[in-house]
Amino acid sequence: MPELPEVEVVRAGLAPIAAGSTVTRVEVLDERSLRRHPGPAEDFIDRLTGAVLAAPSRRGKFLWLPLVAVTRTQMKARPALVSETSGPESAARAGVPSFGSQSEALVAHLGMSGQVLVRPPGVDDLRTRIRIDLEHPQHGAVRINFVDQRIFGSMAIDELVPVGDLPTDAAREHVPASVAHIARDPLDPRFDDAKFLAALRRKRTGVKRALLDQTLVSGIGNIYADEALWASRIHYDQPTDALSRPRAVRLLAEVRSVLAKALAEGGTSFDTQYLNVNGESGYFAHSLNAYGQQDRPCPRCGRPIIREQFMNRGSHFCPHCQRVR
Repeated sequence: MPELPEVEVVRAGLAPIAAGSTVTRVEVLDERSLRRHPGPAEDFIDRLTGAVLAAPSRRGKFLWLPLVAVTRTQMKARPALVSETSGPESAARAGVPSFGSQSEALVAHLGMSGQVLVRPPGVDDLRTRIRIDLEHPQHGAVRINFVDQRIFGSMAIDELVPVGDLPTDAAREHVPASVAHIARDPLDPRFDDAKFLAALRRKRTGVKRALLDQTLVSGIGNIYADEALWASRIHYDQPTDALSRPRAVRLLAEVRSVLAKALAEGGTSFDTQYLNVNGESGYFAHSLNAYGQQDRPCPRCGRPIIREQFMNRGSHFCPHCQRVR
């Protein structure tokens, strides 16, 4: 936690507030939240203060806002950068005039309990680790609090590099260097189904281990892996090389269905460790069929859902509906 739906909800909530804003002040209250930043807190503060933010993007648990370099003349009459992905080609697609360069980004990793909360100026939250004050051309002053109870999340400034999974240089997307190894997620329009299905079969491991491998596919954490496997009637330890293509195709379809439904319901909240940018909980927890449902009847066959230890966490499944084949 959080996984793709939760991070996407945060990204969408940040977009209208952060895109086009100028960073007016940065305060680092806990330097442990800069563990991924290649330098001290002073460097983070100096590089971020005065920067103009482009629209946020994400991959896996990583969320980033490109920093736009602009001239003084451009600063006076800059448009709001409202595109949903990074890079000048994205701005052009959204009808936003492109200006300045984007070579760095503010990268946030939410870890287990990270929250990016949008607040009025001067408003604090319990366990705030980093404060970022912004000035938006239309919305005025606003504050972003990076809150993290368990301090597994972080913020950093990282260089943007082109990813190598697109056919032409002109179409290349730029991502932070720390994110370049993360695969696309199944809701990404550029996700390659055939490439994923072939790689899944070559993995020669348990199917749930493969779904959690961020170099193969991103955004599917423990919750949504259990839910997609339950929906497709596949045991979590089913060998990937013994998974027929029709079953693998169905699994990918169920992954997309589960992620899309969770996204529509604002993500999954079991406690206050995941909240959207307005401090509100998601309600997909009420739609769970397998995850966290141990000892309850399977919604499909009525037999008890069980939980087994798996990779320092748990796997939830129906032993009758989900058998190793």
